Amino acid sequence: MDLKDNTICGLRAIIEAIEADVPVHKVFLQRGIKGSLAQQLEHLIRSKKIGSSYVPIEKLDRMAPGNHQGAVAQISQVAFTNFEEIASEIISREEKPLFLLLDQITDVRNFGAILRTAECCGVHAVVVPKQGAAPLNQDAVKTSAGAAFRIPIARTDHLLDALYYLQGSGIQTIAATEKATKNIYELDLNAPLAVILGSEDRGISPSLLKAVGESAKLPLLGEIGSLNVSVACGAILYEVIRQRL
Repeated sequence: MDLKDNTICGLRAIIEAIEADVPVHKVFLQRGIKGSLAQQLEHLIRSKKIGSSYVPIEKLDRMAPGNHQGAVAQISQVAFTNFEEIASEIISREEKPLFLLLDQITDVRNFGAILRTAECCGVHAVVVPKQGAAPLNQDAVKTSAGAAFRIPIARTDHLLDALYYLQGSGIQTIAATEKATKNIYELDLNAPLAVILGSEDRGISPSLLKAVGESAKLPLLGEIGSLNVSVACGAILYEVIRQRL
């Protein structure tokens, strides 16, 4: 397997990696690629619900100079856990479980910073979607200051399914959004809890906002309309800690 700098190059190598359950984050395929191996890889990508993009050959050449055969895959440095398995274990073990769901957060440094804060604040698991999330690459791991190795990170096909699972298990769900009418200090956070954060540019998806139990915002006294998502994460999680202490 051709593995370098968190990438796998070559059609057959990527197929073998996926079949061996290597944590592949996203596959980049050359536009117009044809052949039986390409078809086999495309089928695997769809069946495993792995993110993919068709890109010009020039992009692949920059990502992996040499014989990439029209396919380059990004892999995660840290293995993900199964959502339902880890959620069930945490809920049965903890009196007040604390989950963090990340929707549409694609910046790797924000992802790493959030993992660091989550670990410091006692979050029991971080949940991300299989598609549309930041890769758990070297930059994310470095920014997390090692937290990526210390906190369970679960992937799910759809965050909405994870939300319904947690609600069905008695977990209070709160979306952090500047569109909310309540601020975070008005809510009772001293309970089994899942906090949902969205990206700075797109926020939390409408389907999640519609299904969530509560929405809350952080008060902003300046002229800028939003906080960096990792900063907002810290402020919210420390309010959870304050109430629980």
